Amino acid sequence: MKRIRIIVAYDGTGYCGWQIQPNGITIEEVLNHALSGLLGEPIRIIGASRTDSGVHALGNVAVFDTKTRIPPERISYALNQHLPDDIVIVRSEEVPGDWHPRYCNCVKTYEYHIFNAKVPDPVRRRTAYFVSYPLDLGEMRRAAAYLIGEHDFASFCNIKTSVEDTVRTIYELEILERSVQGPEDYRDGREIRIRIRGNGFLYNMVRIIVGTLLRVGRKYYTPEQVKEILEAKNRQAAGVTAPPQGLVLEKIEYPL
Repeated sequence: MKRIRIIVAYDGTGYCGWQIQPNGITIEEVLNHALSGLLGEPIRIIGASRTDSGVHALGNVAVFDTKTRIPPERISYALNQHLPDDIVIVRSEEVPGDWHPRYCNCVKTYEYHIFNAKVPDPVRRRTAYFVSYPLDLGEMRRAAAYLIGEHDFASFCNIKTSVEDTVRTIYELEILERSVQGPEDYRDGREIRIRIRGNGFLYNMVRIIVGTLLRVGRKYYTPEQVKEILEAKNRQAAGVTAPPQGLVLEKIEYPL
């Protein structure tokens, strides 16, 4: 028996998130089915991050145990032949039998994509949140600075979470932009990326942070109010949860 680690990328539009559930098809369910068929044995994968319905990934991580004789590095190529086009195994490799993606220290990087323009772009509708109103990115960056470091992020956590410890560390929180290239009606727009790197994230934490920063960008909150929201440790104090389609799990880094 050997343990295989896979790096998984997917367009989450058509899935009810990562984790198996009774009300719709999930990434985990598709991978279990494809691996079991490929390897001829029952496979149950363990994922590092349980992304929500509609959320995308370029570098989620999962492991599974198998008796297969297929070389570990070749499993990714074989498995991709059994998967739909919106799920891709980027890499596969053998890891120690006790290696677990959730119990190892790691750094996760998420990006939230916003299309800020006068009219929506149908090409970006699955991968970015359309915002038509002006955003003050300078104020948003000032607000974001208050969230960097180790804090209790209870204000930025969905109330349905079952975790007791809501302390997390954000190492970087950048707000990046670039002008839109394309037809004349879109050239006044811009693509905004909110990039967050931390040691772990609570349920909906990134999307609530984004929703709160958007309120700052629209001048509903001042940057200083974000500090007050953080200190309140109360979900009702923060902004709305931004929709899922703009969120991408970019990568998960583990220590060597």
